[in-house]
Amino acid sequence: MGLRMTDKQQNLVTPDDEHNRKLVDNVHPRDWVNPAPASRYHLVVIGAGTAGLVSAAGAAGLGAKVALIERQLMGGDCLNVGCVPSKGIIAAARAWHAARQAHDFGGPVTSDPGNFGAAMTRMRRIRADISPHDSAARFRDLGIDVFIGAGCFTGSNQIEVDGKQLSFRRAVIATGARASTPMIPGLENVTYLTNETIFTLTKLPSRLGIIGAGPIGSEMSQAFARLGSCVSLFEMTGHVLPREDPDAAEIVQKSMEADGIDLQLATNVIRVEQDGTKISVHFERLGEIYVQTFDQLLVTVGRAPNTENLGLEAAGIECGPEGVTINDRLQTTNSKVFACGDVASAHKFTHVADAQARIVIKNALFFGRSHSSELVVPWCTHTSPEIAHVGLYEQDALDLGYKVDTLTVPFSEVDRALLEGEEDGFLRVHLKKGSDRILGATMVATHAGDMIGELCLAITARVGLAKIAATIHPYPTQAEVIKKAADKWRRTKLTPTVKQLFEFWFRIFS
Repeated sequence: MGLRMTDKQQNLVTPDDEHNRKLVDNVHPRDWVNPAPASRYHLVVIGAGTAGLVSAAGAAGLGAKVALIERQLMGGDCLNVGCVPSKGIIAAARAWHAARQAHDFGGPVTSDPGNFGAAMTRMRRIRADISPHDSAARFRDLGIDVFIGAGCFTGSNQIEVDGKQLSFRRAVIATGARASTPMIPGLENVTYLTNETIFTLTKLPSRLGIIGAGPIGSEMSQAFARLGSCVSLFEMTGHVLPREDPDAAEIVQKSMEADGIDLQLATNVIRVEQDGTKISVHFERLGEIYVQTFDQLLVTVGRAPNTENLGLEAAGIECGPEGVTINDRLQTTNSKVFACGDVASAHKFTHVADAQARIVIKNALFFGRSHSSELVVPWCTHTSPEIAHVGLYEQDALDLGYKVDTLTVPFSEVDRALLEGEEDGFLRVHLKKGSDRILGATMVATHAGDMIGELCLAITARVGLAKIAATIHPYPTQAEVIKKAADKWRRTKLTPTVKQLFEFWFRIFS
């Protein structure tokens, strides 16, 4: 018997065009028939986002009997309402911006406003083209029993879905997270956007208000400003991206201001109201009350774990406001059940969900002792320029008892960055004092997310700057900034004593 999609699921895949129909056919097929359950599974996975898909596919590939349960859209946030659609829109915004900047390089002057609908159609087409990788049919063909429906624990080793009981030796909770709702008076009466609904737009908002200048708010404010919206961004702290180093955030902030974004920083949104199609934001700054009116309002303030209606109590699984309670091996308070990804992790990134799922496979099925705390976690905010980070910030290192040496190389010293007009930014590397051991790094650059990988590898493999300095990097590239940092560290080894020894040597050698 086919399954009817819920109203929320229908909302996630509007507009009803050929691309979204293709998406739904792959990740929530309307005619899907759930299989008859096996007598017992080695692993039952609830949630088919990144963490769930990697857990299921990895276990099945090793020969385990696996069931995978998903009540909404397979692929989770990343495919449907997160990484994939957001980066599609950011790519369009960057292309439009580059066209307008062509005259700086002697190119033509462009004043065409562009076609927002075409940009969104392109995003939907590419998302649909990617979706077979996360499809129900693909995972069925991997030998996994795929159940479309809501999974709920009915005991310590049993889950019910679609009226059927699934018994398991081990289970994984990978139900992800959703946009949280801040306590702003009037918000419950306003039709506002979140990351789950902004990608359904087909018409560019003339005026767009955004509450929250974290990664999603900053990325979307810049993208929509470049696509032609008049954007106001509201943030309680004094600068955008408050988790990042202030001077790194300042570079992004200046870029956002250059894109025409109205930054309302150090403000407190006191209430919101809706009159017809217009939404008013009332906010306070320095004791004064102001009001701005918008066509659309995007709220990007935090994430809430999806722990409701899972029957956790029946399985003896504890959870709290931050998600399912886990130990360092990703085991819940029920030793047979593990949790990974956004529902349990402090780092809510697709690549962390993937890495944690691999830990779960080892620990749940093979008596492994891998620990989540051993992961070296990078992240990137895809503004222009991007901010990428890996490892420890300086204060984190100091708090852990390290003494720190810090090296900073501005991109204005990198020839390729100058040639491409992308000299705003820097690489900052924190070292264990007196050594070349990398504790952490922050990079601000147009393609920081693509370049930070070398430093992720270095920290993970405990490769110090000495070996990086001895590694040939191609010229001219922006990634050469890492070699420049290594050379800068090497020059610190030329102490006065060492210089005197060299001077003595060359007097003899002459």
